[in-house]
Amino acid sequence: MDYSLKVMDHFSNPRNMGSIENSDGVGEVGNAKCGDIMKIYLKVENNRIADVKFQTFGCGAAIASSSMATEMIKGKTLEEAWKLSNKAVAEALDGLPPIKMHCSMLAEEAIHEAINDYLKKRGLETWDE
Repeated sequence: MDYSLKVMDHFSNPRNMGSIENSDGVGEVGNAKCGDIMKIYLKVENNRIADVKFQTFGCGAAIASSSMATEMIKGKTLEEAWKLSNKAVAEALDGLPPIKMHCSMLAEEAIHEAINDYLKKRGLETWDE
């Protein structure tokens, strides 16, 4: 399978890998078909993502998607982060093979879960997909 140089870079040198102790929001999603599991941790200050980390169990495309997605939402408002699409993640990686597009979808879903977890913890209404 052919991967772009950006996918290979984010797989080999993932950015923001790890967890955040006492995080403000955590989102965990998985794909039963391929076995990928992605967890996103958020630290939020003044409605902005001050820090973001990920833990991903999965293929190279899943790790690269997690890495790129965290880079793309760091410093953004919650509203801006919510709008990040799987297509934008895939484009930022210079493309993913069609069979691996679900990996970028997991990143989008994990971000949504983490933001909704943050909102729930504050007694706020969650956002719809």
